[in-house]
Order: sequence, then structure tokens, then C-alpha cells
Amino acid sequence: MNLYEQQKANRKNTVVVVAVFIVFFAFLGLGFDIFYFGFNPWASGAASNGFDEGAPAPGIGFPVATVIALLFGSGQAWWGMRFGDRAVLSAANAMPVDSSTTDPQQRQLLNIVEEMKIASGLPMPKVYMIPDADPNAFATGADPQHASIAVTRGLIEKLNREELQGVIAHEMSHVRNLDIRLMTTIAALVGGVVLLSDWAGRSMRFGGGRSRSSRGSKSGGGAGMILLVLWIIAVVLAPILAQILAMAVSRQREYLADASGAELTRNPAGLASALKKIETDYSPTQSIKKGTAHLCIADPLGRKMGLREGFWADLLATHPPMPHRISKLMQMAYQASPHPLNS
Repeated sequence: MNLYEQQKANRKNTVVVVAVFIVFFAFLGLGFDIFYFGFNPWASGAASNGFDEGAPAPGIGFPVATVIALLFGSGQAWWGMRFGDRAVLSAANAMPVDSSTTDPQQRQLLNIVEEMKIASGLPMPKVYMIPDADPNAFATGADPQHASIAVTRGLIEKLNREELQGVIAHEMSHVRNLDIRLMTTIAALVGGVVLLSDWAGRSMRFGGGRSRSSRGSKSGGGAGMILLVLWIIAVVLAPILAQILAMAVSRQREYLADASGAELTRNPAGLASALKKIETDYSPTQSIKKGTAHLCIADPLGRKMGLREGFWADLLATHPPMPHRISKLMQMAYQASPHPLNS
């Protein structure tokens, strides 16, 4: 898959992921209508505003919460694409690196970013520093013209030049492949799902919705009961399901960014060495929150799940197993090394 095919696939993936999240928003809103407002989706005609003709209307005849949830989800998607990078950088306490800095480590960082910008053929991204001792980095932005790369203080202090170049090339690959748009949008949508799920969960604690939901589920028969049960499960599991989706997309993109980064530097061993150092540093990156963990080059939460293999590791880890990533890079380094000619 070439660069343009990768970008096209990521644009498609962004649309698909946004659509999945918006449908999820709508489902949460519909359950809220049925459970709290007494909306009856199975009613029709004169009974659309109630469950029995001649009886007092127990709820509304229009899915207000569903429409609000759809608007909220669409708004979150738009906001994530437009302003999500600013929120991510602000949440991480990232500060811009001044081009006139005299700090030798920051100067070297800017030089490396400039080199990778030339190698990738991309515009120069904005460079940020996160005041955290744990080595980590991420890229964010709506597109290559509005991209930002943020690294922790620990990263530039603990890596040598070749290793730092490998990490920056990895992040520039995320920019080039349009991973940044996809992952930043997901971060905003995950936050929206968590917020909407919390609102729905709080509504379940109010007694006013319980009698309406009971009558609504009875009115819909078995379908109504099943829908209500599924909605309650979705409310409880929504934050977890949203995180799992974000993690799955993140794992898929990390392998590609490793390979693309090695292609930019022509030095896979440099990135492999950087990942080894990052792997041995188990302290969490305090400045990076759980909702944006999937953006980073390594799990910023200090969990060892990313070092394990198997079904649960694949499901719950934000990143592929670090030994696998390192192994693949070292295989690339071996294949790229010159072989002696047969005499």
C-alpha cells in the first residue's frame, strides 16, 4: 500500500469510525427517550403520544434525546477534527519549543524535526515539549498543514540522536499517513461517549423514568424489553467499548508508523533501540491522560499489558506488544544491511 492508498484508507476509516460512534450516540439517546421520557417507538397513529388510547399520555411522542444525542455526536466529531489537537496539547501541558531556543537538547530536537520534514516532504509541524520525565511522544492535528509533534522532556534526555530521530520519524509517519486526524477525532469521540454515558447513567437513578420505561418496554413487547436491556448494558459498557475501539485502531496504525518511520531514516535499528529504552521505563507519563493514551508512541499509563500477548492483551492494550515491534524493526535492519557478494 503506497502513501496515497494509506491516506485514502485513513480518510475512509475516519468516516467509518465517526459513523459507528454517531450510531452509538443515537442508541444511547433512544434508550434515554424510552427509559426517562417514556417515548414509545412502537406506537403509531393516534396512540403515538401514549401507550394506550384513552389513558393519560405517559411520555413524549418525539425522540428528543435521540436527536440531541445525534447532534452532540456530530458536534463532537466536527470539534475533534477542528480543535481536538489543541485540547490534547493543553491537557498534556505541552509548551511550544521556540525556534530561537538556546537549550542544546531542544535545539537538537528542532534540527531532527527539520530533517524528517525534508525527508517526508511535509510542511514543518509545530513542536511542543511536555514537562514529564517519562520518555514518550505523540503527533496530533487535523492534517499535515496543521500538525503538531509533542515530546516529553524525558525523551530528549534519555535518547541519543539516532534514537530520537527514529521516534520523530515515527511521529512524522503518523502525520503523513493522516493517522493524526483519525486518532485525534477518536479521542474527542471517546470523551463524548463517556460524557453521554455518564448522563444516561445518572438518569437511571431518578425514579421518574422507571415507571415509564416499564410501560414502554411492555408496550413494545419482547423487542421493547430487549432494547431496554441492551441500552442499560450499553450505558454501563460505553466507556469501555469506546476505549477498546480506540485501542484497536491505535494498534493497527503503530506497526505501519514504525515501518514508515524506519523508511524515512533508513535506520530501523535507531527506532528499535529507542523503543527498548522506552520499554524499560515503566513509570507512567503523568501529563498524558487515559483518553489520549492511544496517541502516544508507547502506553503512557505505565501498564505492562503492552508487553503481553494473547486475546486479552490484543483487546485491552493501547499498543502492539513492544517485543513484536522491536523484532520487526530489527528484521528490517537485518534485511537492509549490505550482504557480501558471492565470490
